[in-house]
Amino acid sequence: MSLGRRSASAKRGLLAGAALMVFCGAAQAQEAARAAPPSPDGLAPGQLYMEADLVIRDDKNKITTAKGEVEVRYQGRTLHAQELIYDEAKGLIRARGDTSIINADGSVQYADEIVLDDEMKAGVATGFSSRLQQNVKMAAASAVHRSDTVNELNRAIYTPCDICAPDTKAAKSPTWSIKADKVVQDKQRQLVYYRNAVIQVKGVPLIYLPIFWHPDPQAERKSGLMPPEISFSDRRGVSYEQPYLFVLSPSADLTLSPQINTKVNPLLNGKLRKRFYSGGLEARFGYTYDDDIGAPQGQSGDETSRSYILASGAFAINDKWRWGFTAERTSDDLLFDKYDIGGVYEARGPYVADDRRLISQVYTIREDQRSYFSAAAFTIQGLRPDDNDRTFPIVAPLIESRWEAEPDVMGGRLRVRASAVALTRDQSPLNAPPQRLDGLDSARATGEVDWRTTFVTKAGIVVSPYVQARVDAYSIDDNLQGMVSNGSRSDSLMRGLGVAGADVSYPFFRRYKSFTAVLEPVVQVALSPDVKQVVLGYDASGAPVYFNEDSLAFEFDETNLFRPNKFPGYDLYEDGLRANVGGRASILWDDGRRASLLIGRSLRTEDNDVFSAASGLRSQSSDWIVAASAEPVRGLSVFTRARLDSEDFDIARAEAGANVNSKWGFGYVRYLRDRSSPVATDPNGRVENFDLGGEVYLTKNWSLTAYGNRDLQADAWVVRDIGVAYRDECLRLDVYYRREDAIGNRLGATESVGFRLTLATLGEPIYGN
Repeated sequence: MSLGRRSASAKRGLLAGAALMVFCGAAQAQEAARAAPPSPDGLAPGQLYMEADLVIRDDKNKITTAKGEVEVRYQGRTLHAQELIYDEAKGLIRARGDTSIINADGSVQYADEIVLDDEMKAGVATGFSSRLQQNVKMAAASAVHRSDTVNELNRAIYTPCDICAPDTKAAKSPTWSIKADKVVQDKQRQLVYYRNAVIQVKGVPLIYLPIFWHPDPQAERKSGLMPPEISFSDRRGVSYEQPYLFVLSPSADLTLSPQINTKVNPLLNGKLRKRFYSGGLEARFGYTYDDDIGAPQGQSGDETSRSYILASGAFAINDKWRWGFTAERTSDDLLFDKYDIGGVYEARGPYVADDRRLISQVYTIREDQRSYFSAAAFTIQGLRPDDNDRTFPIVAPLIESRWEAEPDVMGGRLRVRASAVALTRDQSPLNAPPQRLDGLDSARATGEVDWRTTFVTKAGIVVSPYVQARVDAYSIDDNLQGMVSNGSRSDSLMRGLGVAGADVSYPFFRRYKSFTAVLEPVVQVALSPDVKQVVLGYDASGAPVYFNEDSLAFEFDETNLFRPNKFPGYDLYEDGLRANVGGRASILWDDGRRASLLIGRSLRTEDNDVFSAASGLRSQSSDWIVAASAEPVRGLSVFTRARLDSEDFDIARAEAGANVNSKWGFGYVRYLRDRSSPVATDPNGRVENFDLGGEVYLTKNWSLTAYGNRDLQADAWVVRDIGVAYRDECLRLDVYYRREDAIGNRLGATESVGFRLTLATLGEPIYGN
């Protein structure tokens, strides 16, 4: 027999992966000292390091006993205990007294006593708990480590919630927990099984389940139930939607979400996601068998299949080329409204349709530092009341490219652009439905050269001269504009366009004690020869009807005030002699606050009827453009932009908004007024609305949520909801009330109440205050 204080290394393993108990008070102090993963100890694979106050070796009985602050390190794990006994004859290892294990991933395990075999094949622990990743705690009266992949816990409890009060460190009931007679952790299947499980909230039993399972918290992805959506509305009645995630492979999963309703037929929603070595795809879809979805008066027609698809994919061919697609279609214009399907009108590709319209596209893009090329084709489905899909064009192909020369040419940047597009319509929007006349077809090809340079004079004046030259070729078929019979005509033409000018600015800087002020007057002069606009025909008053496919949504504001050609597309072009004038002022505080103001307008030598009367650009003196933004305090930003009538300063268009984010919550508000808009609900083309939303933290755990969108012209709320939310480190519960008024071709006014419960480790992540 020998005794003394020593360190030892051997090739035998002494640790197991059993779960151990987490205690408040003293145990928390021990955890703080030990939870950090051990530093690299330089041990070779299979080697063991042991240190203790006293090590006794009984050579006759082959028993080694270590006592007093025992520490053992092996394969990235560290064992602490007050006593460790190794019986080599029986092949048993016993650790006692304040036993803990720190694993390489940072998880901590505790027990009163652990007994293991010397090959680490099996082990038993009593009075144990474990703190795993994601703040998960598991505790039990006893645990059995049956293999490297299976752990069994008896009379156990599971919770990701705090079990110690943050201030007093006293024990408290977790927000929710699962108690069970037996819990089995199967690491190979990445599941945790429960027998005779009871789900508790604040220590109160709510649900009893003879058999229950959920994904292992350490599993990255696992098939299983996801948080449900429950709501009550006068449109669908009681609605329950239960998603279930199927993990098909490490790179693919499928979520099926049947929606069960008491007033309408069920709807099956689904989402498929798949990753490839070069990219990925995502497809949302839905199906139901129901009546025709009619107007507010109710349903009509026979039951038949109803469905939708919202899919997209993006893939890299190599480091410069990529391609992708979107597929967006629905069988009914009001399907999304009837079943309250969200996230419909989102950008899934480079080309985006307007609100309440779907776009299906295929595209390819090549891009490097000095060149860009794209080719695409797409179609559009309209869901607005007056939309006729046969009048929407099929766009195929749409080609855009640019190339920038290197080095600079004549001291400036030279850029070459080329583009082409072909539009094909099935039906013309100009004729009455019985006629079904062919729609306007067109094709365009464009080549453009753009040169620009910048220099600064000794006086500090910044001058940027530029020259642009362009050639367009058009072919137009089935042109019905101005025709009095069913006949149509075809035209083809070429035109040359160009502009030359310069941007001139004279910025003034002044430094004050705590901020810098900048004042910058700006003038842009542009000269273009008269442009041969593409004229389709003439209206009843004799005014020309210009061909315009790509500038229908044009709006004059600060973003295009200093553009030589203000039209965003190619079909219309600004000509003549004009000057865009304005001034910018900015204040930049040293602490990050800022404020800016822009005022300007466009002046020309003669009127230009290519611009619409409502654009504010037709007369020699355009409307005034005003734009301002500021961040007066941390967490608050405000902005406003407006177009004021050139004669009486009446507001032609105004937009304003604010964003706030602080420890008490976050929110935003937006206001829009436009006296002439093609999408207005007012017969005179006026738009006026505002929307607001946010969340206010009432206490650490409780908050109030709100959202509203009001159409001031229709004097109705498009949608409004208010809700209450509770959240802590392991749970979030949202309860909300929503009302939608009848705007346009909606399904009539509706009210609903819904709630959503999310539990940490059993659904989406929880983020506390």
